[in-house]
Amino acid sequence: MNPCIRTFALLVACSEFLCAQEKSECLNIVVIFTDDQGYGDLSCFGGEHVSTPRINQMAAEGSRLTSFYVAAPVCTPSRAALMTGCHPKRVNMATGSNWGVLLAGDTKGLNPDEITIAEVLKSAENNRPAAFVENPKPLSK
Repeated sequence: MNPCIRTFALLVACSEFLCAQEKSECLNIVVIFTDDQGYGDLSCFGGEHVSTPRINQMAAEGSRLTSFYVAAPVCTPSRAALMTGCHPKRVNMATGSNWGVLLAGDTKGLNPDEITIAEVLKSAENNRPAAFVENPKPLSK
């Protein structure tokens, strides 16, 4: 198994074991991933140029998320890191072919042999259906 995914897979396996032991509903995994913005850009933190009504609602209900980490300050490498659990340079996604990020016509993409978080979660859920929101920015060929 890809060494970058090993820790994540262990966590998923542990949560599956605990869910089976308790015979209860498993926790959902929710990822809030916004590109090219900091928490100061959100209107719930005083920003005026980005509309984030759902995040504002979460903040009004008590979930003000102030600590976060990302592998890179731009979309392509940060998405690749989220999807694979690897540093972007390790999976050759630190930059696009000609620019700092992948563009729609870029011939470069995430290697199809990389194990992604979606694949790990799907196998952990015993192939139960899951919903994944896909962003139109490209990471694959």
